[in-house]
Amino acid sequence: MGTDLHELLRSLRVWDPEVTELPPFDPAAAPAAPLPLFTTWFAEAVAAGQREPHTMSLATSDPAGLPDVRIVMLHGADEDGWSFATHASSHKGTQLAARPHAALAFYWPVLGRQVRLRGPVTAAPARESQGDLHARSTGALAAALTGRQSEVLGSLEELAQTSRSAWEQARREPDAPVPTWTLYRLSPESVEFFQGDERRRHVRLHYRRAPQGWARELLWP
Repeated sequence: MGTDLHELLRSLRVWDPEVTELPPFDPAAAPAAPLPLFTTWFAEAVAAGQREPHTMSLATSDPAGLPDVRIVMLHGADEDGWSFATHASSHKGTQLAARPHAALAFYWPVLGRQVRLRGPVTAAPARESQGDLHARSTGALAAALTGRQSEVLGSLEELAQTSRSAWEQARREPDAPVPTWTLYRLSPESVEFFQGDERRRHVRLHYRRAPQGWARELLWP
């Protein structure tokens, strides 16, 4: 007998107190810019035991304006923007080439927190992109060398054979170039910090880029 999806959904809890702590959040004490607050929240998620806190949803749109979303890894965040990487020839890369705007979303359920960002995306120079790749693990380089991301795959055997060759090359040539590998940066025009509340009085602090810095406003939950 198959699983009843609706029954399963009704059995689940949001922010189970056994695994989730909902800390207070005073937006009046928040910094004037979003980056310091993001850095603090990220560190607190790590300290609270959030698994893979550096994963995030990346939303793009294709040339026709249809949305697409997937999970990627945060490579860094600084005054230049929030960075991630992929092949320029992948679906992500071609969509960003056609429509260079995107949205990011982080979810840290251990603290009942979300962070959402929207803004234009730019590609880093090739030298910086290659440096980003070669600073990562052998496995990351092997995956990049495997290439052909998002193309139709003939069989799992074909993938295994290509991957074996890529791993051998990555171990033999740790600085092997991957011309399509590209580091992208999203420079946010909008950043929202969401703190969940057990009585559903969620606190939403929205930063909006203004001519002279950042404007801040609260949003209804």
